[in-house]
This record gives sequence, structure tokens and C-alpha cells, in this order.
Amino acid sequence: MKKAEKVSFVINSLEKFYSEVPVPLDHKDPYTLLVAVLLSAQCTDIRVNKVTPDLFELADNPAQMMMQEVEDIKAIIRPCGLSPQKSKAIHRLSEIIMENHNGEVPDNFEDLENLPGVGHKTASVVMSQAFGYPAFPIDTHIQRLIYRWGLSNGKNVTQTEKDCKRLFPEELWNKLHLQIIFFGREYCKARPHNPNECPICSKIGRATLFN
Repeated sequence: MKKAEKVSFVINSLEKFYSEVPVPLDHKDPYTLLVAVLLSAQCTDIRVNKVTPDLFELADNPAQMMMQEVEDIKAIIRPCGLSPQKSKAIHRLSEIIMENHNGEVPDNFEDLENLPGVGHKTASVVMSQAFGYPAFPIDTHIQRLIYRWGLSNGKNVTQTEKDCKRLFPEELWNKLHLQIIFFGREYCKARPHNPNECPICSKIGRATLFN
């Protein structure tokens, strides 16, 4: 199967499995999404969604968050891991948003990626899910599946993002990256994984058994 045919097969298959895709992280606005995505680093979305109600009860906007003690933030988010770094980042980015952005989460990559604790992937999620800007955030699921499907060499997330943006139509990026994540969690897990049993890998994937 040629690469263009693989791309079409992936798009059509994912649309059949996930015609509707909810945003995995619970939030009410760009700020709460930004904080939730930051917390999701090396942590599951399920755990983040269990923690954020208590955190957002304490403070759900940058003006309130910057008034909190870092230790109080850290105590709430401890189950998400890396709480010392994440709590400091949440506190400081809240200050910067108030000081430099009139209390609003910036809607561009440069300003987002200049915030503490915010890398390109986090910025891409916010740009995509909060502002509707075409982006293709690459998480571990997408990195794994795009490699398994022979659509990228899988050497690094930067190359995978470039390949995804080159191969898939821009108007599909925001929905497609979520579809791939949901598919990876349900059908194409890291291990164990039998490509012959995967609805997509069995048709176009690399012939590798992951145990």
C-alpha cells in the first residue's frame, strides 16, 4: 500500500471509530485547559481530571492563582507527579499572564512557549483545543502509531509532527490528533500489541509484535 493510500485508510478508519471526539481534559476556558495540559505531563488524563476540580476550586483564573501559595498548589497537584516543578510553573505563568497579557492566555505559539512549563506540545494542544488553530500535538500515542503505520521514521516528535502535517490535510489536524490518541488507547496500545489484531496495523502496519 502506497503512503497516500495509507493516509486515506487511516483517515477513513478513524472517522468510523471516532466520528465524535471529546477533549480528554476537563476545562472551561483557555486558562483551565492550559493548566490541565501542563499537569498532564507524565501523568494520565484520568488522574488530571480527578485533581483539577480541587485545584480550580482553589483558583480557576490567573488572578486568583497568582495569589495562592506555591505550597498549597503543590499539595493539591501532588498525585499528578512532578508537583514541585509544576506548582511553581502554574504560579509563575499565572503571574506572567496577568503582567504581560492582560489576564488572558496568549493565542500564539511564541508567547505560549515562553510561559514556564509550557513546551511546544502543550502550546499546540492549547492552540488547537482552546483557539481552534490548526495544530498537530504529538504525544506518546501519536508517536507510536504514526511509526507503526509507516508514516514516519519515529526518530523524534519534531520529525513526526512535520510528517503528520505534510501527510494529513490541515483541516483535519485538530480532530485527527485526538482520534489517533483515542485509537491508541483502545486498539493500538504500547504493549502487548499484536498487529494482526489491530484494525489499522493489520492492514498497513509494520509487521512487528510488541510484547
